[in-house]
Amino acid sequence: MNVPRLGQKRLVIVGATGMVGGYALRYMLDHPAVGHVTSVGRTPLGISHSKLLEVLHRDFADCSALAEALSDQHAALFCLGTYTGAVPDAELRTITVDYTIEFAGVLRRNSPDATFAFLSGSGADPTGRSRMSFARYKGEAENALLAAGFSQVYLFRPAYIYPVEPRREPNFGYRLLRAIYPAFRVLFPIR
Repeated sequence: MNVPRLGQKRLVIVGATGMVGGYALRYMLDHPAVGHVTSVGRTPLGISHSKLLEVLHRDFADCSALAEALSDQHAALFCLGTYTGAVPDAELRTITVDYTIEFAGVLRRNSPDATFAFLSGSGADPTGRSRMSFARYKGEAENALLAAGFSQVYLFRPAYIYPVEPRREPNFGYRLLRAIYPAFRVLFPIR
């Protein structure tokens, strides 16, 4: 295991097998200010790197076994999630809210000065009044993180992230967005 040099950051990432988490992990590993990355996930990453410690953890309903791995971390990026419609509504809430809160609590107890970054989503509703369960659950998780006592919490709310590599889209809405996205890029170029 690589021990960070003076000034280098110790980071933890959850959900690095997903699209966003995978890119974030590669960026962390390549960045010179990062000395050590702990990846916590349910499935193996299939990569090896001198800065990387991979921790397999199957039950995010109970993260107490992660206490040692989450000690002395500077920041965490939480990208664990699932798509609306991919799982029943109760499971969507468990993954989006309960797993996030459980992980954050263990991190806060073991790295009290850590920064928490959360991959939320556009439309997240912290008021809890949205008719869309995804929006309510993301808003509930955001509220819990903001109240958890972290010195800094960053909430990332992307609307749609175009997959760089082709993949099987999880539902009709994503298939439709993937099909029309190139036209949007032509009509509304990024300047």
